[in-house]
Amino acid sequence: METRTADGRHRVVITGVGMMTPLGNDVDATWDALLAGTSGAAPITQFEPTEDFATRFACEVKGFDPEQYMDRKEARRADRFAQFAMAVAVQAVQDAGLADDLAPADPDRVGVILGSGIGGIATFEEQTRVMLERGPNRVSPFFVP
Repeated sequence: METRTADGRHRVVITGVGMMTPLGNDVDATWDALLAGTSGAAPITQFEPTEDFATRFACEVKGFDPEQYMDRKEARRADRFAQFAMAVAVQAVQDAGLADDLAPADPDRVGVILGSGIGGIATFEEQTRVMLERGPNRVSPFFVP
């Protein structure tokens, strides 16, 4: 299979998709909720809003279990946004029908790109607390403030 276009650019083919949204934890659930006109907005549950917090509603992902997509240790070490990224990557591979064909995956043919400037807010809050309570030497070396 030719991997470049006629003008020399690399050819990229999207063969599968995954979704983790406030409307559903996969493509079918999200699509069904969209067609039904369902709103993803609901009272905030991920944290307790203070009196000064102007809103009480958000569009949170609900019912997500990261251990469906990664082992407990990986789930514990990963921020929620990274857990979502792993989940939708797994869904996309399954959707493409490649789940059984990628053991081991050829890194020259398959990839996922994920970027974050500072990481997840949960890690930011946790490591700030660690620094304030236990000092800078106890902050994770993986934390980027």
